[in-house]
Amino acid sequence: MTAELVRGQNHPLTTSRLEIRVSVGDPVLVAAALAGPDGRVPGPGHVVHPGAPHMPGVAVAGQGIAVETDALPETVHRVSVLLALPPGGGGPGRFGATAAPFLALADGTGEEIAGFTVTGLDAETALVALELYRRQGAWRVRAVGQGYADGLPALFRDLGLDGHTALDGRAALGGFDALGSDAAAGLVPESEAAAGSPAADFVLAPPQPSPRRSGGGGRHAAPEERPEDRTGRQALAPVGPGEARVDYRHPGRHAALQPPPPPPAASPAGDGAPPEPVAGDASGWTLEERLYNQVWGMFEDLARSVAAYRSAVGFAGSRLERELDAQLADPATRVGPAADAARAAARTKHDGLVDRARAVLDRDVAQLTAEADVVEHALPPAFARWDSPAWHGYQAPLETPLALRLGDLHLPERRGLRIPMLVRLPLERGLWVDCGRATGSGTDRADPAELRRLAMDCAVAHAARLLAVHPVGDYGVHVIDPAGSAGAALAPLLECGALGRPPAAGAQGVAAVLTELTRRVDLVQMAVRSGAADALPPDVDTAEQLLIVNDFPHGFDDRAVNRLRYLADEGPSVGVHLMMVADREDARGFGPLLDPFWRSLLRITPVPDDHLADPWVHHAWTYEPSLAPAGSDVVRRVLWQVGQARRAYGL
Repeated sequence: MTAELVRGQNHPLTTSRLEIRVSVGDPVLVAAALAGPDGRVPGPGHVVHPGAPHMPGVAVAGQGIAVETDALPETVHRVSVLLALPPGGGGPGRFGATAAPFLALADGTGEEIAGFTVTGLDAETALVALELYRRQGAWRVRAVGQGYADGLPALFRDLGLDGHTALDGRAALGGFDALGSDAAAGLVPESEAAAGSPAADFVLAPPQPSPRRSGGGGRHAAPEERPEDRTGRQALAPVGPGEARVDYRHPGRHAALQPPPPPPAASPAGDGAPPEPVAGDASGWTLEERLYNQVWGMFEDLARSVAAYRSAVGFAGSRLERELDAQLADPATRVGPAADAARAAARTKHDGLVDRARAVLDRDVAQLTAEADVVEHALPPAFARWDSPAWHGYQAPLETPLALRLGDLHLPERRGLRIPMLVRLPLERGLWVDCGRATGSGTDRADPAELRRLAMDCAVAHAARLLAVHPVGDYGVHVIDPAGSAGAALAPLLECGALGRPPAAGAQGVAAVLTELTRRVDLVQMAVRSGAADALPPDVDTAEQLLIVNDFPHGFDDRAVNRLRYLADEGPSVGVHLMMVADREDARGFGPLLDPFWRSLLRITPVPDDHLADPWVHHAWTYEPSLAPAGSDVVRRVLWQVGQARRAYGL
């Protein structure tokens, strides 16, 4: 039975030999891009096209592509099918002016497995039509249909090829000569290309390629593991207590990378059943990195499965509406038994389409739920919920983790399936715990005082996790509480000795803390630029710092606000991070000057709220903060252990 795919839908593949046939009203270039587990194509040599029609496991011939998944290299996790119109006046110029492209996927015997018609195209001249991807040791096909009005340059940028100056003219896609292109579809050297096509600024971004973690004395094996900011400043690299913590290794020297060990294989399942889920079956150098990539893979799969379901339901609804309108438009067929039967048949057809879409969604969600249950129990403390057994055996780590859990994400179609929200460390953006939302998705809390208390509890929980997952002495916390209203929430941090001083109160306290941290940022920046990290004054703590600001803008004057904005902009590159507990409405008195400041922060909420979007299909995800269960003292116990370790090191 042939599966008719809609945009975003995926379908399992049960054969390794595949043939993809493309039908379009006009000649098009057909190509395939081979990407790694991070979705990025390593280089132009991984694009198969008429000018270079063969790679292991993939061959392009005319309007078709043959794929042998068993012959693909282990490093290939995605095969994207690309279509492009030839430039110039000899063709339609855009996909909206030609027949909708249709792609048929067949097995080795020629029997059709799935079909996909790419609809809704207009000014696009290049598109990613289909995607074959590896998931838990098995291959699946996904209907993508992502078009690009800017043509192949924009498409290649999204595939990760923007940094390869080899993508110029015939060196990139010589096959375009067969379509009469002298400029290879406008591909130009990187120095002449546009900086990038505009895109929506979504809060969540997919993971970038993860560098190899070092197994020795340093935190990182190569300088690129501590990315530089736009001005070229290199970040801090904390080590043991009392040692210098500025990483001034030469940025051009890279450690040789060895291939990562293979991920664990999924257990075989019965005929027609999906493989048993395995924790850490994604690619990566370490189990931690595999789990991180696996969580992001689950996130993407759920986003696309729900997008396919919503698209199918929308299609069924629009078709029902058209058929009913056609019945009503003709007075001869508007009433009578025949009209009633036609309307009943249209509704039956609609219900059948919705039921099939629901069955596919239920199948995908059931598989993801089983995987989530297995993965959740294998997550390390930095990734785990506060009620996870991983915290019962907590010990101070010797190395900073790859990422940190800030909460959970779910969609209304399946509220029970929650995906961990992981952000990379060190934090590239400050955090804003919004205490001003009177209501949130899934909650009826409206008491402003209660929301402020919950917001501060949320901030303390995040600060406790940051302290717990960093090596002893590598992380410090400062608190600005001008009115002294957060004393109860801050008690766990004060009791364990995580705060080097009491929370700063009043305008003078605010100015003192901001002056100290601003001086630290300036001195470390100058030391890194001049290569004189060992010349820093002895009173400058080069460990990473977290500044928690409560009740902003109470106690802040214009000078203090400017210093806070400076820390938000310049601090992350030298290890100073910001966590605001504030209501944006309270700062309206400063006018629009603070708008860039708020946009630079990652907004999270103390109650469930659907304000986050994914980068694939732009769903609105409901965010729930990572808090300890009611009545649990796990945060206090973990902070007590952190305090014991700090005292043992004399901190």
